[in-house]
Amino acid sequence: MQPEVPDSQTTTLTPAQVSRIETDVHPTKTPRPLEEKIKLDIEHALVEDDPRIWSNARKNAILFIISGASMIAGLCANIQNPANAQIEQQLHASNGDISLSLSLFILVQGNFPVLWSAVSEIKGRKLVYLLSVTLFTVGSAIVAVSRTIGLVIGMRVIQAAGSSAVIAIGAATLADIYEPHQRGTMMGVYYSAPLLGPSLGPIVGGALTQGLDWRAVFWFLVIWGGVIFAAFLFLFKDTFRKERSLTYQNVLKRRIRERELTREKEAVPAEETGANEKKASERGEEGSQTSKDLEAQPVVVPAAAIKEVKLSLADVNPFPPYLRILSRKNNVAILIPSGLLFAFSFSITYTCARTLALYYNYDALKTGLVLLSYGIGSVTGSILGGRWSDRTLARLKAANGGTSFPEMRLESTKVAMWWLPPSIVGYAWVCQERVHISAMCVMLFLAGFFSIWMYASTLAYIVDANTGRSSSAVATNSSFRGASAFIAAEIAVPLQDAIGDGGLYTLWAGLMLLAELMILLVLYKGRAWREASIEKEKEKSG
Repeated sequence: MQPEVPDSQTTTLTPAQVSRIETDVHPTKTPRPLEEKIKLDIEHALVEDDPRIWSNARKNAILFIISGASMIAGLCANIQNPANAQIEQQLHASNGDISLSLSLFILVQGNFPVLWSAVSEIKGRKLVYLLSVTLFTVGSAIVAVSRTIGLVIGMRVIQAAGSSAVIAIGAATLADIYEPHQRGTMMGVYYSAPLLGPSLGPIVGGALTQGLDWRAVFWFLVIWGGVIFAAFLFLFKDTFRKERSLTYQNVLKRRIRERELTREKEAVPAEETGANEKKASERGEEGSQTSKDLEAQPVVVPAAAIKEVKLSLADVNPFPPYLRILSRKNNVAILIPSGLLFAFSFSITYTCARTLALYYNYDALKTGLVLLSYGIGSVTGSILGGRWSDRTLARLKAANGGTSFPEMRLESTKVAMWWLPPSIVGYAWVCQERVHISAMCVMLFLAGFFSIWMYASTLAYIVDANTGRSSSAVATNSSFRGASAFIAAEIAVPLQDAIGDGGLYTLWAGLMLLAELMILLVLYKGRAWREASIEKEKEKSG
């Protein structure tokens, strides 16, 4: 039995608008009776070539392609690190220049998905993938031939913008093709690819720098970008469907109302235009309010209207969807711990490399091999945590009479909550006391395993709790992650120098405890908050 779907997951045109559009598109077709309404869950609106019913082979191919693309995001953030010494020497750069290239990269990579997401909700996923990978590849090529550090920094920003799209659109693509009860597992598999990046980056970067030079690192990224571009161009079929996008239908309804008003003005004498506008305004008052939030409406925009009215990039405004996500208390309460979990992951790989270089005298290649233990722990936690998340959701749904709600998924995080803070404290003092490297590897594995176990469920929850706005929700999550990681990158070294690894990661253990408490808060209060937001949005829409 399908879970009960709240009205918040549907969209509408007024019956008069439905009739008008269908008559325009099909003049010979009998208009739909005004009293007739179509009510559908926005995620299951009828569409042509439904991605949800594609074969498993095609779905797996899509999962493989976007995972390969997402690895770019993880790789290129720190693949430069082993080459920093050569870059400083050859381009006469300072430590501050190198730090700026890294911190700006992570900041832009975290926040640019908000724009990519908005474009993808108008023009589809495939176009965004192709544009973004092209931008990344061109940026990488220019870095590889750069003769000044300023150009390197500028092109690293372009790289970041290009590599950022898959962070938001990848999860939205999975939401397009998989049902909610499958998403935890698939999110876990998908997210394992970028998690390997921070571990593989130093290994690949170190090997290329030592074997060739620092420019080879960026030529490697050019080749990778070219392969991914070809995969998207020839093997990827767009999964976006306009009927299932609240963002698209929001813009569509506004355009339809504007067109109707224009026609009414043209149909009456000039002296009557003012009176006609007044009447139209009175009739459309409820519709005008409706444009503020379509989630609370009961009628799906017909396919005929969608085909007739073509939207362009001029209709893209990334900020309303972003602010709409932040207007819900449950979203904000889960985005904060999500950002903290990502910032922790970025901080531990960044500072661990520094500790290994300073106190263990490890070169770039050995450092990368040690950090691989964190990457393996993260990948394992992502895959197993995603599967456990789906199992937990299925179990609780069965116990609830076949009805589920997104907050059920967060129950699966409890398993990891007991172990994450102790693992981080263990890592802190293993580093502080300069214990044998094997102990550090064990602690890195555990910290990666339990932190990403939790993150896999929070990411799936963010998608499930924002039906019809999955790409906007994940883009907002990416923005929180990027801002959190930027702050972590800026304060990590000063804190490490001031209080040591022991103090720094004991502090991080406390922050992870706070993140866990916020996840529990969403688990127990999130449903009430979400439903209250829905009611509030209904009231605003009239």
